[in-house]
Amino acid sequence: MPTFMDVHAGYADVTPRELAVALDADREHAAAEGVRFGRHWLDRTSGLVFRLVHGPDREAVLRVHERAGHPATDVYELPQ
Repeated sequence: MPTFMDVHAGYADVTPRELAVALDADREHAAAEGVRFGRHWLDRTSGLVFRLVHGPDREAVLRVHERAGHPATDVYELPQ
């Protein structure tokens, strides 16, 4: 299964609880698309959140984020 790095902008002022809620929202929609989320990182200076994602394709990853209400800024497929 391909591995992706998704990127979300606008999280500079997010609290740990707010970030957890956003990540949980993604997980609620992941199984329907065959997507599994891995580790995440928050860069408070830039406000970017990065997360490893395993899924069938880029479009499935994007659909999960759309359904969760916070579209990804970018999704990159990582080389195997």
